[in-house]
Amino acid sequence: MVYKLVVFLLAWFVAFSAQADMQSVIAKVKPGVVIVGTYKNTNSPRFGLRGAGFVVGNGNHIITNAHLIEQAITDGDTDSSWVVMVGLEKKELQMRSAVILEVDVVHDLALLSFEGPPMPTLVMRDSRLVQEGQAVAFMGFPIGGALGFSPVTHRGIISSIVAFATPSASAQQLSERTVRTLRSGASFNVFQLDGTAYPGNSGGPLFDPETGEVLGVVNMVFIKGSRESALSQPSGISYAIPSQFILQMLKDRQLN
Repeated sequence: MVYKLVVFLLAWFVAFSAQADMQSVIAKVKPGVVIVGTYKNTNSPRFGLRGAGFVVGNGNHIITNAHLIEQAITDGDTDSSWVVMVGLEKKELQMRSAVILEVDVVHDLALLSFEGPPMPTLVMRDSRLVQEGQAVAFMGFPIGGALGFSPVTHRGIISSIVAFATPSASAQQLSERTVRTLRSGASFNVFQLDGTAYPGNSGGPLFDPETGEVLGVVNMVFIKGSRESALSQPSGISYAIPSQFILQMLKDRQLN
């Protein structure tokens, strides 16, 4: 009886400690996660949410997905200004003007700078050390902010590390992006997640739930549209671009 009680108390303590640690990690990561969007006075609404991003470098730079920028162009939103919404104290949001500095189409990454005081930056970790089965978390604004403009956190594991430029069932099912990547010879591995991300999560950080260190950037369209183009219905599988490509971008810009 005493043995069972000890086991129960030990299990409860471990669970409680893990929950407390996760709460502190979320509190640390959350200030560095931003909303990425476009703004134009004549639009209704004036602000259009495009996805998520997170603060890197000197506190005035963010990483997000390149396809968010391309989608804005496809939608005809070419004369709007790029902005980010940063979180302040008391859950207030502040809009900051942003400028696109670099777009890496192959790895679906974009680097932007924004005006105003620097924001808390997220710490990056080399993703080459990530293994299948590793616990992860990711943060963003699912369903395009329909659940509100407060960052939402999901947990999961790295269910698989897979090659991105995997051809579809037939040539007709290859997207323009996949053809471009195959021609560039830039096939690379991405993280497949067992947690479900939604539109609005794209561009948000994938991070270690114990330390808050960034392991990648969540991707909902770029990879899914290429790897799953043969599917008539979405599978619910989520992906992330490994942080090694972010680190290289920041190194080239002398921001790491």
